[in-house]
Amino acid sequence: MTTPLRAGIIGAGFMAVVHARAIRNSGHELVGIASSSAETAATAAKKLQVPNVFSSWQELVASDLIDVVHICTPNELHSEIVIAAAKANKQIVCEKPISTSFEQALAIQEEVVKSGVGFAVPFAYRFYPAVREMRSRVQNSEAGPVHLMHGNYLQDWLAEPTSTNWRVNSTTGGQSRAFADVGTHWCDLMEFVTGDQIVRLIANTAKAFEERGGVKVQTEDIATILFETKSGATGSLTVSQVSLGRKNQLLLEVDGSKASYTFNQEQPESLFIGGRTSNQIVMRGQESLESDDARRLSHVPSGHPQGYQDAFNSFISDAYSGFQGAPREGTPGLDSGLRAAALIEAVLTSASQKAWVEVAEIGSPTKTKMLAS
Repeated sequence: MTTPLRAGIIGAGFMAVVHARAIRNSGHELVGIASSSAETAATAAKKLQVPNVFSSWQELVASDLIDVVHICTPNELHSEIVIAAAKANKQIVCEKPISTSFEQALAIQEEVVKSGVGFAVPFAYRFYPAVREMRSRVQNSEAGPVHLMHGNYLQDWLAEPTSTNWRVNSTTGGQSRAFADVGTHWCDLMEFVTGDQIVRLIANTAKAFEERGGVKVQTEDIATILFETKSGATGSLTVSQVSLGRKNQLLLEVDGSKASYTFNQEQPESLFIGGRTSNQIVMRGQESLESDDARRLSHVPSGHPQGYQDAFNSFISDAYSGFQGAPREGTPGLDSGLRAAALIEAVLTSASQKAWVEVAEIGSPTKTKMLAS
């Protein structure tokens, strides 16, 4: 049996709570927390029952009490903390986006590769059993050649002109909001399920409101994207944080010559399989899932629902397994964070120039190339 790792969380918002539950669920120890101030950290420590309060993120990163640093701060701090944690030889779990620019993401890559530390990004929707079942069937060619991927990621938490958050600010959140915050989840899931990659795209971004609470809105509420993939397939994505009635609908549809597959994150217990003469709904459960990986992630008896926290728990469990020398295939790591950064840059460039662009390849410092429109 491996020794439990000791984790420290930087940040005290909603995601810190999710991380805290997952760390403990996976059998590891949450030993410290830091936030924007010692007072905020102390309040969070009491709520989450964390024994050690650090006065700054720098103090937490430097501490010998910490093996794994969880970064749950506003986006503008991610790259600085990641690089410091890598230099301190800590394993890292960093919320996405891992940086607010592609250049910062490349700097992260350089330091993490140099240090050899573990790195994981919470693209946790990969860890629904229905997603693993969908992936297995699509990549086993049960769909036939895939020619179309389409879907959306819709939320309504910013649907009112008075609604705001640090993510709305382009300094703390970055130049992209809706796409960087949730659109990257959809792209990661599509590429994970299909094994294909977006190579070029054209994007449009829009704001529902020019001001929120009297402050000028600097980032997009809506993004619409057309794309082409490495295999020659085509696709479309709509992202919105202002779609009333949609709390967190990540809808992914993959259409092949033999079957189509649909996953809806708001109804994650089932997988829809479409056919010409009949359709099928595969329910989560040991007796209905064909994929060994899907069954591995199905933790409770059939008919007892699993949800987002369960998926996040599985993500942390697999990430920590990798930190301890037993990596599990499908765990989103540094390459996934870099991939998201490249896609964000491509979307922003395309929306600004009103043109098709190529997505920068991971590992290459080359900037996004403009294509003829």
